[in-house]
Amino acid sequence: MPRPPKAIAMQRLQRALDEIPALGELTHESREFQKWQRNTRVAIDNIFGLSSSQTQEFVNIQRSSLPFHSDMNIEAWEQASYSRGLDEATAILESMFSEVDEYWEEDGQEMETPVASATLEQTNTNQIFLIHGRDHGTRETVARFLENLGLEPVILQEQPDEGQTIIEKFEQYARVNFAVALFTSDDVGGLPDDGLQPRVRQNVVFELGYFIGKFGRNRVRVLVKGAPEIPSDYSGVLYIPLDEAEGWKLALGRELRNAGFEIETDRIF
Repeated sequence: MPRPPKAIAMQRLQRALDEIPALGELTHESREFQKWQRNTRVAIDNIFGLSSSQTQEFVNIQRSSLPFHSDMNIEAWEQASYSRGLDEATAILESMFSEVDEYWEEDGQEMETPVASATLEQTNTNQIFLIHGRDHGTRETVARFLENLGLEPVILQEQPDEGQTIIEKFEQYARVNFAVALFTSDDVGGLPDDGLQPRVRQNVVFELGYFIGKFGRNRVRVLVKGAPEIPSDYSGVLYIPLDEAEGWKLALGRELRNAGFEIETDRIF
């Protein structure tokens, strides 16, 4: 995939930098910030490639990187975290601008690493791949919630087979930019001397790993119902409990908005 000319790449990065000061007066929930976040992600993807380290640096910016204490005001903490995220984005974009300026030739360069996946503009950015096991009730609850937000949940078994193998079908419908995994107690397993413990289905673990490898942990969210065993390689990563009070809806809605999806807050409940 050919890179854009050097001058155009620098122009796109400078445009993203020039828009940051105005964003400092807003919040992470503003439409202007969400639009900037998505436009900047698309620009970086097209300049460096969807699987590039530059793209991963940008998408891994964590707005919630500041520690939170019980005596803090939640609104002040969110705004401080948002401001810190903008500072980090500024530093990363300035570094990318310098990289293009110093190391790129004027034109005609090819991507060093071929991009196998489709770019954001080639996929339906309104789709969310829903990874699930045998708990169809939970699957339907989360799917209807996503639909109510104006998003399109992709449930693999609801898609036509078209004579494909399972993995071929999965790869075809995995052309999304975000995934939600449901950890429900569908199976049991354990070491010989430890007894059996509730576990999620193996397809859930496989598909979770696939999407993490595809575009990083920040574009995959895990919802956990009950107390199934968490894969050891994933332990320590924060997840969203599927609580009866439905607090998971607000938590997931915020994560989706932070990922660049346009969501009306009043549609969460």
